[in-house]
Amino acid sequence: MKKKLVLMRHGETVFNQRKRIQGWVDSPLPPLGIQQAKHAAAWIDRLDFDIDHAFCSTSERASDTLELVTSLPYERKKGLKEWNFGKLDGEPEYLNPPLEEYDAFFQANGGEGRQELIDRMNETLTEIMNRSDVQNALAVSHGGAIRNFQKHWFPDDKALIPGKLYNCAVLVFEYDTDAQSFTLLDVCNPNYQGAAASSMTS
Repeated sequence: MKKKLVLMRHGETVFNQRKRIQGWVDSPLPPLGIQQAKHAAAWIDRLDFDIDHAFCSTSERASDTLELVTSLPYERKKGLKEWNFGKLDGEPEYLNPPLEEYDAFFQANGGEGRQELIDRMNETLTEIMNRSDVQNALAVSHGGAIRNFQKHWFPDDKALIPGKLYNCAVLVFEYDTDAQSFTLLDVCNPNYQGAAASSMTS
């Protein structure tokens, strides 16, 4: 059976604007983040299928975004949380190492390894999509979590995602229940209303 997963990044937050690393710490959506979510909601409304279930991480920025996108009841899932950056959570973004050093750097500072993040995202989203009552799901998560999940299933992503995932980027996957696999079908990744590109650590 084929199902659809609409995986979305939350709206821009106060910490995004202040260039703070935002993994398991949280901050609210300012007016721009709210506006981004409304733009994304309009794009999702034009999809050629109906969403029947909604999910988000346990971070408030994700649930606040989801509530702006859909009126469906929703379930909060810890497995959809952002990468845990350990001691770096809440610190200035200039302390981030180069991307290729993220894994060892954050593990050394009390955070998660990249594979830990991928495994929990994959386990959580697979469990959701395997539910018998779920056909088309919407899930709101975070930049680093989504990007690593997406690269796991679709590493050659330059055509659909040539650069960063902006706030409120939306990725549409097809899920094959027999193969237990995800295929990336479409991406909506505009820089809404001139929003500054924030780093993956959000």
